[in-house]
Amino acid sequence: MKLDWYFDFVSPFSYLQLERFDRLPAGTEVTLKPILFGALLKHLNQRGPAEIPHKREFTYKHVQWQADQAGIPLRFPPAHPFNPVRALRLAIALGNDIGAVRAIFRFIWQQGRLPDEPENWQALTKALGVHDAEGRIAQQSVKDRLRQNGEDAKAAGVFGVPTFAAGNDLFWGFDATPMLIAYLNDAGVLNTDEMLRISQLPAAVERKV
Repeated sequence: MKLDWYFDFVSPFSYLQLERFDRLPAGTEVTLKPILFGALLKHLNQRGPAEIPHKREFTYKHVQWQADQAGIPLRFPPAHPFNPVRALRLAIALGNDIGAVRAIFRFIWQQGRLPDEPENWQALTKALGVHDAEGRIAQQSVKDRLRQNGEDAKAAGVFGVPTFAAGNDLFWGFDATPMLIAYLNDAGVLNTDEMLRISQLPAAVERKV
């Protein structure tokens, strides 16, 4: 099956999910689609988890706990959130190569380094063997692709990262990985009577904001 994977380097949950790609069923084709999570939040008129004080603290503890439980090395960078734009454009400039994307994620979330700091940026691009990184990420085609990925995400109904899109079905979050795998092995898991019923469930009340 062909999947689109929407992610942002600012998301530690995206990092965790990428580290579990080896568990996807054989034959699964994944198109990597980096997006700017902040732009998606603005489109949805929502605040991110890191922008809500108590949720921010819990989210950081939760992602560390999940990493520990899964046996995935994780070290938060010294500040978060950070500006991921150059890293996202770098991934696109490198053709969204999964090896390069994984290296960028691990630089941030295993080594705990901020990609937007000049010294770290130089170290990252050197490790990737990228010459004239600034020139490459400044190309209009790269900027346009990042913007288009964001539009694709909006059109697909994506509301967070990481998200796998399988046709019209969305699987959001690292903790949804087992659900995705079950779906890839048997799409019928989303077509039970109860699944179909709750997908059309009406709201009894709507909160005014």
